[in-house]
Amino acid sequence: MSRGRIGVRDWAIAAGVAAILLVTGLSGQHSATNLDLLGYALLTAGGLALAARRRAPVPVLAVTGLCAVGYQAAGFDVPAVAYLFAVYAAVRAGHRTTTVAASVIMLAALPLAAMASGLHDTGEAFAQARGALELAWLIAAGAAGEALRQAERRADEAERTREETARRRANEERLHIARELHDSLTHQISVIKVQAEVAVHLARKRGEQVPETLLAIREAGREAARELRATLEALRDDDKKPPHGLDHVPELVQRARATGLDATLTIEGHRNDVPAAVDRTAYRIVQESLTNIARHAAAATASVRIYYRPDALAIRVDDDGRATPDTAPVPGVGLLGMRERVTALGGHLRAEPRSEGGFTVQAELPVDQTS
Repeated sequence: MSRGRIGVRDWAIAAGVAAILLVTGLSGQHSATNLDLLGYALLTAGGLALAARRRAPVPVLAVTGLCAVGYQAAGFDVPAVAYLFAVYAAVRAGHRTTTVAASVIMLAALPLAAMASGLHDTGEAFAQARGALELAWLIAAGAAGEALRQAERRADEAERTREETARRRANEERLHIARELHDSLTHQISVIKVQAEVAVHLARKRGEQVPETLLAIREAGREAARELRATLEALRDDDKKPPHGLDHVPELVQRARATGLDATLTIEGHRNDVPAAVDRTAYRIVQESLTNIARHAAAATASVRIYYRPDALAIRVDDDGRATPDTAPVPGVGLLGMRERVTALGGHLRAEPRSEGGFTVQAELPVDQTS
């Protein structure tokens, strides 16, 4: 139920109820005494209070109930219409227990108010109170509010179900794409790579000069195979094996060292439990960054820094490769994949050459907004 600012419709309903209560009170031929003027004021106030029923349903419930008791005590035998509207609004907002308690108090207070107005006969006092607030009216107002609340809840659940279905279909489509890529491309690229390797080997064995185009084909085949494997690994996240996460980052750094890269790992801050999606994405960022350094950067050193903060996980990977501020980075599949993963989690990614030379990848992943 919306609880925004009070709109024109709210004021219109409140003014209409106040007008009905006031006209009903005036039809009782009351004199212009101070007590009667107080009753008119309570009739008007009870109706106008309904303007805030969506924004503050419980206070409005209390105000309309007190106004109803007040004008009954002042001698105005007017139905508690405003209170019924407040009951409907409070139940619709989910305050069922509070509404029941307030209604029980109202049913007990109205006969006392009728007696305070001058009725000394208990039967008449109870009859007047019953006329002002019938139990059936209360039940009907509460039932209407509960029915609408349940309908809104079911609508919200249906929306969530649609979103979950869409996510499941997207995951199924990713797996389908991965299978298609594997079946259609992996074999063909493998054939190209193997044939190029064989051609280069035979040419060298015969003592012939290997054509540059053949070497380019061989290197392109190797690169395509690596990129395809990385893409398939990202797509086929089907939980057949435990996903890699932050606990596996030291293994990545160790493997980078084994290739001759002077790689270091620094972890700062208090280690907090992070959502599974953040855990996997952090691993992928470090993995892709170190892979790019090994392939393209011609770097001697690389540093991986992970910062644990209460609200976010920050990752930074720097190298001292050949990138300069004047060279614009060419976004490959790996970099685009990183950016998509980070953006999907509501984070930020910055990947660019450093002013002192080399390349930097910086990511910030929120940990309190991601499930």
